[in-house]
Amino acid sequence: MLNQIVHGTPTDAPPLLIAHGLYGSARNWGVIAKRLSDERQVIAVDMRNHGFSPQVEVHNYPAMAEDLAEVIAALPGPADVLGHSMGGKASMMLALTHPDLVHRLIVADIAPVPYSHSQLPHIQAMRAVDLSGISRRSEAEERLAEQGVDKALQSFFTQSLDLKEGRWRYNFDALEAGMPEIMSFPEVDATWDGPSLFLTGAESDYVRPEHRERIKALFPKARFARIPGAGHWLHADKPREFEAAVRVFLNA
Repeated sequence: MLNQIVHGTPTDAPPLLIAHGLYGSARNWGVIAKRLSDERQVIAVDMRNHGFSPQVEVHNYPAMAEDLAEVIAALPGPADVLGHSMGGKASMMLALTHPDLVHRLIVADIAPVPYSHSQLPHIQAMRAVDLSGISRRSEAEERLAEQGVDKALQSFFTQSLDLKEGRWRYNFDALEAGMPEIMSFPEVDATWDGPSLFLTGAESDYVRPEHRERIKALFPKARFARIPGAGHWLHADKPREFEAAVRVFLNA
């Protein structure tokens, strides 16, 4: 089962399951998860091949959806599900293949469509970093900067760095092999008619107007909202605004 960080205790509200994006971790969501746990239990997971979760060869959305389904099946009843980027695609797949497990769905800055860009350069940058002798994350961030990694992503990546062992908590081989599937989205002969919110960063181009037809075809009750001043990493760019939008939707 996926590694989990649990915030709060069960309440009358459905629990909230958070699925992070590529190269993320449950730790990345600590502040937002803790704040949202004042009204409901929040479970943030490490996705497969990330953090402390199992490292396996297969990395695709049907498999990731099954991972999330296993976590929810251990909870008392369906869950609200929040997924960002890769985690958003996995959450959409979960709703389409296990509709009874999802109460409300929030998809953060991603659409159920294929994307043409690649995330392989980030793997190459992290692999190129000499981790020997590093005792502080700031040192790793400096070496990532030398590899051309944006400052905002340096601290993001190093949250998945095991300083004691001198290694990254990623299965780079599986992520590289699965990159074509990560950037795509499976053809699914299903729809999910539960309440869904597609929450995007106003400065991001991941969810475009032309994607709405595909979103509506799979999620007929989809609603759309944008957070001004936020890019693809909207929960990090505007955490308070992101939290407020999530809270309003979950309590509607």
